[in-house]
Amino acid sequence: MSLSGSLRRETEDEPSATERTTEIAAATGEPPSVSPEGPSERTRRFYVIALAALLVLLAFGVRLALFRYQTADYTAFYRRWYDFVVSHGGIEALKYEFSDLNAPYRYFMVLLPHLPVPSPLAGIKAFSVFFDMVIAFFVFRIVALKHPSRWIAAAAAFTAFMLPTVVINSAMWAQGDAIYTAFSLGAVYFLLRKRPWWACVFFGLALSFKLQAIFLFPLLLVMVLLGRVPWRALVAIPVVYLLLDVPALLVGASPSKLLTVYFSQTSIYPQLTLSAPNIWQFFRGEHGMETMKTAAVLLTALLVFTLCLLVVLSRVELTDTRILLIGAISAVLVPFVLPSMHERYFYLADVLTLVLAFYLPRQLWYVPIIVEFCSLMCYMPNIFFAKEGGEVVDFRILAALELCALIVLVRYAVWDFRKHRVPEPLTR
Repeated sequence: MSLSGSLRRETEDEPSATERTTEIAAATGEPPSVSPEGPSERTRRFYVIALAALLVLLAFGVRLALFRYQTADYTAFYRRWYDFVVSHGGIEALKYEFSDLNAPYRYFMVLLPHLPVPSPLAGIKAFSVFFDMVIAFFVFRIVALKHPSRWIAAAAAFTAFMLPTVVINSAMWAQGDAIYTAFSLGAVYFLLRKRPWWACVFFGLALSFKLQAIFLFPLLLVMVLLGRVPWRALVAIPVVYLLLDVPALLVGASPSKLLTVYFSQTSIYPQLTLSAPNIWQFFRGEHGMETMKTAAVLLTALLVFTLCLLVVLSRVELTDTRILLIGAISAVLVPFVLPSMHERYFYLADVLTLVLAFYLPRQLWYVPIIVEFCSLMCYMPNIFFAKEGGEVVDFRILAALELCALIVLVRYAVWDFRKHRVPEPLTR
């Protein structure tokens, strides 16, 4: 036997360092020393959970730090509504048109004086922050349908919870866009779970709080036309809407005014755009606005029905990813072409494009960054009371960026639908 062979055999016969340590510990009665390989799996899990809890606490801490900030919208609207409720006997205030929002939010204003909150401002913001959490919940559930790893779904939920526009909208601005967005995401989740009745119930809840829920109308129409949502399920939308009006009607509210509250909202602002990063930033002026508004509404309807028709004609299977893709296109397209849009009306697009990016990270990871940037820059002048023309970034540039994001989404959809189109059956 060679010298190298004998040395190798002797080396193999020698006990390892771990075995020697165990033998020494057994002989002396002392516990073996901890392996230098690192903490155990249980310890690592504890560290991860502790860090996650710390992140959540910091996320709420950021919001709490913004609670004292008052915007012009709070003093001009929300505080006046609260004072009206207090001066008119609480629930009796529901008889009057003290708010331009629909009945469900008025119920909250009636309950607010009885809630254990330090101030009306804190209560209004806490209500919206609660729906920030609902948004995070549905983002988690939607992303979990795609990724088996719960950590990926948790990362998506936390990212949505900490989107700058989500934080600012509720904790700083005291707006309620999180409410209809949370219910809209619930509708999308139940569409993905193939539970159309629940999807329509949640769509009805979203519509009951804000008219902006119609931004998802193209997705709902596509699902109906393709048979994923039966026509009879649509009855749940007006039923939910009307049921939520019943308490106000019982108190003595005017049925006609309550049922036409959204029609009244559409005539409040004559402008083509109210700081929204949409196509009407390129049409600034003082004359011809009313005619342009009518044309803009008709143009929106034309584009929406064209989108639905193209999806139906594509003969493509509607997977979860494609449903989210249509939803994201809807949430960007409708406020981009509708007139009289506020800067906050891309809120649903901010969240839905983020969810879509977790489904298609390689292809569309940058789209939510563009959409969020445009929304955030449009927030700034309104939050900090900037004078007219005091945009951080020219709104026309932001509108162009928003258009780029929309084109990317549509282009990817066209490519994907053509690639996976189901061939027509051969006929003799």
